[in-house]
Amino acid sequence: MTQLQQQGKAAKTAGYDLSTCGTEKKNAALEAIAQALESRCTEILAANETDLANAKANGMRPAMLDRLALDAGRIASMVDGVRQVTALPDPIGKVDKMETRPNGLIIGRRRVPLGVVAIIYEARPNVTVDAAALCLKSGNVCILRGGKEAFATNQALANIMRDALVSAGLPADCIALVQDTSRETANELMHLDGYVDVLIPRGGAGLIRTVAKESSVPVIRTGEGVCHVYVDSEADLDMAANILYNAKCSRPSVCNAAECVLIHRKIAAEFLEKAVPMLDRHNVELRCDTDALAILGQRGVPAADSDWDAEYDDYILAVRIVDSPEEAIRFINAHGTGHSESIVTRNYFQAQRFLDAVDAAAVYVNASTRFTDGGEFGLGAEIGISTQKMHARGPMGLEELTSCKYVIYGEGQVR
Repeated sequence: MTQLQQQGKAAKTAGYDLSTCGTEKKNAALEAIAQALESRCTEILAANETDLANAKANGMRPAMLDRLALDAGRIASMVDGVRQVTALPDPIGKVDKMETRPNGLIIGRRRVPLGVVAIIYEARPNVTVDAAALCLKSGNVCILRGGKEAFATNQALANIMRDALVSAGLPADCIALVQDTSRETANELMHLDGYVDVLIPRGGAGLIRTVAKESSVPVIRTGEGVCHVYVDSEADLDMAANILYNAKCSRPSVCNAAECVLIHRKIAAEFLEKAVPMLDRHNVELRCDTDALAILGQRGVPAADSDWDAEYDDYILAVRIVDSPEEAIRFINAHGTGHSESIVTRNYFQAQRFLDAVDAAAVYVNASTRFTDGGEFGLGAEIGISTQKMHARGPMGLEELTSCKYVIYGEGQVR
């Protein structure tokens, strides 16, 4: 039996205790985790410094270093996230409906955990805590496989959380970290059918597509973020420039960052005059179609066909001029990943048409795509942003980490 199989077997065993322990004990374990993260902050930061030093030595881009880096403020945000999850209603045991059939059977549908949830993710150590907290509250055991770039940080976080679980009377194996970050182990995890009930990849498009293609374990796709901002001919251009700047520049490496701006031809020159100086603050590279390039001149560079489907995770933005809202909608539905899309307009009817016609998990009117987040949506932390339509779509909070079972009460009925 491989080490990963042993972890899977231990997770299955721990899952029974966790799924039946009740809300009070889960909340106590979450509070123990929050306190342990606070009291052992120095230990976490030391591990993170090791990861950052290795990443810099290996030439990691600044935007990706930002995803990896922790400080006291980010650890405090992790702790706040854990406590937000603690305060949320427990979905387990909730009965969606209960009805009496003509034969006297009383049939109800009850929320239950998914079971063992495996998460494969890249260089964002906050995912380690967010995922563990959400899984714990929803009664799921988690097996976490982070990227090699964050291994020291993830190991410190996992050890701290496992110690806290034991102190609260739950098995340490309710949270497990895969100790080998090789591709071979990732591939083994994708085929751990006997132990893992669902696999959730979080990261770049390449990772997500590989997991979806190769895994024999059921997969929930998350995080592919080719997001657009469409600036309509009836937009407030100052508002639009501010929204685009936030959507692109606040954190360019996250999945809800904008990768492409579509601009109505009527206001393109006027809008770019307002938006480009803001984008210049971060030296955003503008990859333009022919019409946008004619306006921007040497400030832009010609876009390749691949730019319309690119998730840059960097200070790079594709720029395209369109002749109508319908052209923008068609373009988004052809090139987007179903994550988050935004229109900026003062025209109510154009806004409603955009909401109706754009096929995405989150569709915005006059707001930045950066709000697609479990905390911003009132879900506490999130396990990921699902871009598929089956089981869950959008930010995945507690309820999205549950399934159901039917419970039937009888008085001797036979068929």
